[in-house]
Amino acid sequence: MKRKLTIVLGVMLGMAGVFYGGAKLAIRHERLALYDAARDRSVPVDLYIRRDKEMKAMAGMETLRVAILNHGNTVGSQEYSFIANLMAARGFLVASIQHDLPTDAPLSMAGYPYVGRLPVYQRGVQNILYVIDELKKREPNADYDRLTMVGHSNGGDISVYFAGEHPELITRVVTFDNLRVPLTQVKAKVLSFRSFGGNFKPDPGVVPDDEDCEKAGISVVKTNFDHTQMSDRGPDELKEQFGNILEGFLEGKDVSAFAMNKKLNEKQVADMMARYFPVNP
Repeated sequence: MKRKLTIVLGVMLGMAGVFYGGAKLAIRHERLALYDAARDRSVPVDLYIRRDKEMKAMAGMETLRVAILNHGNTVGSQEYSFIANLMAARGFLVASIQHDLPTDAPLSMAGYPYVGRLPVYQRGVQNILYVIDELKKREPNADYDRLTMVGHSNGGDISVYFAGEHPELITRVVTFDNLRVPLTQVKAKVLSFRSFGGNFKPDPGVVPDDEDCEKAGISVVKTNFDHTQMSDRGPDELKEQFGNILEGFLEGKDVSAFAMNKKLNEKQVADMMARYFPVNP
């Protein structure tokens, strides 16, 4: 009882800190060196969580939403902090999983559809399920049955593949330019940011046409950013624009209007943000 009262007091102090700190929320970032003994494999995870939300969950006052973040090929799990911090600030427990290890073979480019990469996707599914089991021990007051899956490039394909394999666990999927696994495999709401092309083009059938997107509840946002910019390596302009649209999607707002733009220049983005996501006075 004393411990619970202490936690509740901590929650109150934490909430006061958020109030006086304005929009700057304290996010706890921890690197977990997890090891799956059953597979003899390291599964490092970057964990992001808002401190006041974590304390409320510890006190049994709140259930955390959970987001799994999956990195792109040759990009580290820690290189998506702009997405992780945004989602953590909105109350998500975010686990950014390091799927690739230095000892792994290079990512295969062979086969269609994604035949050469299937073992990588299957390994990703195992990693995600293992991490969820571990997080249940550390953060038990979280909703692990209603996941938000987020991924860039190969991590986006892992996200879509996982959603297809475990639809009962998924509420929404966000991809940043996944190229191999069709978005229609997801039975939940989907938001997919697409690059302007270049050397990174999706396989046929990965991104449905506008009519099929509308039927399946898929919002496709075509941007003027490069595939390789869709991480912390990208410009601040990208992070701001993507963040605004992602926030709207997480709030359940209709972001399908963005899909009508083949390229979003700065003025188009500003006009659409003002129209669809006006700042409250």
